[in-house]
Amino acid sequence: MTATASLPTHQHRLRALLATVVSTRTAALPADLGLVAGRVALAWIFVYYGAGKLFGAFNGPGIHNTALYFSNTAHLHPGGFFAVLGGVVEFAGGIAVGLGLCTRLAGLALFGDMVMAMITVTWATGINSQTSPPGYQLNLALGVLALMIAVFGAGRFSVDALIERRIVAMEAPPLTGATGSFDKQRDDGDISSPSGSPRVVASPEGR
Repeated sequence: MTATASLPTHQHRLRALLATVVSTRTAALPADLGLVAGRVALAWIFVYYGAGKLFGAFNGPGIHNTALYFSNTAHLHPGGFFAVLGGVVEFAGGIAVGLGLCTRLAGLALFGDMVMAMITVTWATGINSQTSPPGYQLNLALGVLALMIAVFGAGRFSVDALIERRIVAMEAPPLTGATGSFDKQRDDGDISSPSGSPRVVASPEGR
């Protein structure tokens, strides 16, 4: 009897576990924390490479060598312009994504940067090249991650969320004004419904 009664319980637990595994809905807090993790990882990688291009930081090539690389390998001319453009997009875009400031625009810019890198250099060498230039696997992964950030936004733990809350608060009508308008209509005897018919006002006792 006990084994028979426990069978539906086990089936219910298995169904609940399966529903959790295949669920396509994500609670708000885990989703926001996942966006923070993705933003931080993306920001660190792009700030690393952008600072290397612009300032030679982290043993990077610096602006001069980057300009030569863009001219000779990527065939982008003038190389100096594209070196500065690429460095600024990666460095500033990485900072913006990390802070969650104008995240959708920054994500699109970083996605475009990775697409350009694949078109001009890495696509021809395959996904995993053993020689220089490298394959496009890193460009593909970073580009898709940047696109996801652009699509889903920064989440509530971001500067964008703070700005959005300020904008919504400024656009919301003041509650005191709306209440005062209703009170004035009630004092004037206007208790009609929006359609013009008299509105029945019930007392708390139901009469």
